[in-house]
Amino acid sequence: MEYRRFGKTDKRLSVITLGGMRYKGGWGKPREEPQRELIEHCMRCVRRALDVGINHIETAHGYGKSEYAHGIAFRELGLRRDSFYLMTKGYAASAAEMQRMFEAQLRGLGTDHIDLYALHGVNNRHMFEVATAKGGPLEALLRYREQGVIRHLGFSTHAPLDVVLDAISTDAFEFINLHYYYFFQRNLAAIQLAEAKDMGVFIISPNDKGGRLFEAPPVLRELTAPLSPIQFNARFCLRLPAVHTLSFGMTEPTHFDEMLGIFPTAIPLSEPDLRTQQRLDARLALDPLAAYEGYELTGDPSGINIPEVLRFRRMLRCYDMLGFGRYRYNMFQEKDHWFPGCFVSEEALAKVDLGRVPPGIPLLDMLRETHAALYEPRQK
Repeated sequence: MEYRRFGKTDKRLSVITLGGMRYKGGWGKPREEPQRELIEHCMRCVRRALDVGINHIETAHGYGKSEYAHGIAFRELGLRRDSFYLMTKGYAASAAEMQRMFEAQLRGLGTDHIDLYALHGVNNRHMFEVATAKGGPLEALLRYREQGVIRHLGFSTHAPLDVVLDAISTDAFEFINLHYYYFFQRNLAAIQLAEAKDMGVFIISPNDKGGRLFEAPPVLRELTAPLSPIQFNARFCLRLPAVHTLSFGMTEPTHFDEMLGIFPTAIPLSEPDLRTQQRLDARLALDPLAAYEGYELTGDPSGINIPEVLRFRRMLRCYDMLGFGRYRYNMFQEKDHWFPGCFVSEEALAKVDLGRVPPGIPLLDMLRETHAALYEPRQK
């Protein structure tokens, strides 16, 4: 295992974090009553993680039964609280609500302090403004930090880049959890700003939202060989000294075995890994339109999440990543802050602000093409 200083927290975190979102049976109710199978699954993963040198475990109030399962697992495994670092997350609309949530989290996790606490899912400008307003949830969390109950405070985000940069610039946070992978490099500027402010940087879901790499198509496996796509993507992220840890949703013994294959990492990429990146980059030449990302159309009046739709198109046309595109495209929700966007329809296309589209880009045809390839009607 390798370890990196998690920014100004001064914690030495393993570069791989055990993510607590994907245990079997973790999403039922009541959240306070995890079933025995879930607890034992959690215990096996925690024990294996510690055995291979992982010293950072991450969960959240929003992960169903996960906090309660971890609390029982820590107790039954007899773990000393100082033998690992614990991160959890939560978000509320007010300081009072945040306090109630946080106290419940302490009870669920069976602990008197949280090493790393993140405001969870600060995913748009409104949520950022609510979080940082007078009487907002950040106010309550800062009080807990003053008391030492929270040791270090950060935020997690799926927000557009401008919101992420503004949140970093408040200097209220010591670390950030965000998306950044080979197939999504938009947040590099946020990582660079976080580095300038000596913040810890935690990469969310590299194996799933980084491309559902555990189900990678043959062409992608060939491009990254002898590494698996998961292993290459991890090394790609960790080539940046400002990236300190990646969350792996490891739920089976084989997941840990694959994770161990990423070591040793190199800053910058080693020569073999650089050649892999060059092979991946070269695939963009298969489609002369693939380089167009459409970020100037973020928040377009059509409601279409144009940059994401174009990203799915690129991944499909250049890397045969049909499964990932269908998985993510069909998750769009018009009023959802986790993954906002409407499906491509003729009504929505009529509202696209074409005045912001560069000449020579047949954007409407590109969007129609992607919808036709990826859309799956929802079961009623």
